Amino acid sequence: MSIHHINNNWLFLNEIDQIIHSGIKVALSNLAVDKIEACRTYLDEAMEDKSKVIYGINTGFGSLYNTVIDSDDLSLLQANLMLSHACGIGERVPNEIVKRMLLLKVLGLAHGNSGVQLQTVERLLFFYNNDIFPVVYQQGSLGASGDLAPLAHLCLPIIGYGEIEIEGKIEDAAILEQQYGLEPVKLKSKEGLALLNGTQFMSAYASYCVSEAEKIWNQFNKVAAISLDAYDGRIEPFGLSVNEIRKQEGQQVTAGIFRDLLKDSELIKQQKQHVQDPYSFRCVPQIHGASYDAIQYVKNIVEREVNAVTDNPTLFPDEDLIVSAGNFHGQPLALAMDFLAIAMAEMGSVSERRTYKLISGTRGLPAFLVSKPGLNSGFMIPQYAAASVVSQNKQLATPASVDTIDSSNGQEDHVSMGANAATKLFRVLENCYKIQGIELMNAVQALEFRRPKKSSPKLERIAGEYRSLVPAVEADTFMHPLIEKSISYCKKGF
Repeated sequence: MSIHHINNNWLFLNEIDQIIHSGIKVALSNLAVDKIEACRTYLDEAMEDKSKVIYGINTGFGSLYNTVIDSDDLSLLQANLMLSHACGIGERVPNEIVKRMLLLKVLGLAHGNSGVQLQTVERLLFFYNNDIFPVVYQQGSLGASGDLAPLAHLCLPIIGYGEIEIEGKIEDAAILEQQYGLEPVKLKSKEGLALLNGTQFMSAYASYCVSEAEKIWNQFNKVAAISLDAYDGRIEPFGLSVNEIRKQEGQQVTAGIFRDLLKDSELIKQQKQHVQDPYSFRCVPQIHGASYDAIQYVKNIVEREVNAVTDNPTLFPDEDLIVSAGNFHGQPLALAMDFLAIAMAEMGSVSERRTYKLISGTRGLPAFLVSKPGLNSGFMIPQYAAASVVSQNKQLATPASVDTIDSSNGQEDHVSMGANAATKLFRVLENCYKIQGIELMNAVQALEFRRPKKSSPKLERIAGEYRSLVPAVEADTFMHPLIEKSISYCKKGF
């Protein structure tokens, strides 16, 4: 079986997606093993000097940084840290995010700047490779000293505490010893702090959401192109020259995609009775393009983060240096995820506007896209549902990163709230699939009223595939199952 070896080379986000989705096993390279062991040896030797006071290694944590801990209690100190910080609340983190957290935590520790034991990293890898999912909760992190509470839950099973999910069943972590022969790891100095300090909760959500945002963005273009053709829209706003002179990359990329999607469409070529389209159609290159640029920016920030060392203190054996700094502060991710939430909420917002135009009874389409409006309400209320979700997204797009609450007796006096930005962003994207599904449902229904003329081969293929799952609506019917099928189609990807 093929194995991906972690060798501390730069990993692109799409490579991380491929590793996770392929089910490939992950192992440490010899280089990573050497770095981890060298750093641990350096720390052990440094601790032989009893006069050295090093934050989090032989002191308390947070505002207790001046409290020196006896050398005999250093292992207990780390275990106590793990237990006391495991105070997550709320909904569970989905397993697909937990799996990313495990991988990203290993990537961070493998750089050899954290002082952990090799067996600690290998235990995390065992969880990853065997689909053992620690039970982690969504609420509890300020995104400041890293993601303390969620990472405590992620790593507690290493020392035999907490809960895990195996094959769909929640078990006490003690089962690891019974079922796999895994004795709890006895943590050494600094290890608890290395495991809990870090941005892997935020970066796991962020990396997942970037991937989902790219997928949603691409699909919104396809859906909007079907809507444009079904609405009898004009192709001129998507032309090469008019978009080039704006100089915005995302706008030019979007316009090019639409020209390709609509190539050879009978509908787009037919004589138009109107001079202009509404903004939700005419300004798609500008609106979708701006979100494209936002996604690319956020992707760059997140990619840097998953390749970084974000725990504290940081050890530099070659320089004989131990630095207590702030690499765990989540501000870069918090701002980026807030930005992405805004960008994707806008994609949903303009989608709902196109849906509204399609049901408006103009341009030769029947009111509410049904043959006998009045007797039938048709697609009147799915637009209500989309509008409701769009409104929720607007509320979720309120930045989390502008907030901060003083914690740890004032030692942590500015926090990023990046964990809240992460879970909000996740919900925005889930909502985008709902809005997308409703627009697609309306767009393909509207296309039925343009027959026998056809859209482009590419868009007709999508419409045909969609129709094999979601039938046309001839008269009023139970709409919820059709909407759910439409959303599922979008989530599966097309």
